[in-house]
Amino acid sequence: MQNLVTRFINDESGATAIEYGLIAALISVALIGGATTLGTNIASKFSTAASTVGAASENTGS
Repeated sequence: MQNLVTRFINDESGATAIEYGLIAALISVALIGGATTLGTNIASKFSTAASTVGAASENTGS
C-alpha cells in the first residue's frame, strides 16, 4: 500500500497537459478582454462619426 501511495505522489503524468490548459485559458481571457475593449472603442468612434455626419447634414439643410 505504501508503494502505491509513493508511486501516486511521484507520478507527474498529466501535469504538462494541465499546465497547457491553464496557459490556454489565460490567453483566452486576455483575448476576450482585449476584444471587448477594442469593440467598445470602435463602437464609440462610430457613434461619434455618426453624430458628426448627422450634425453636418442638419447644418446644410439636406
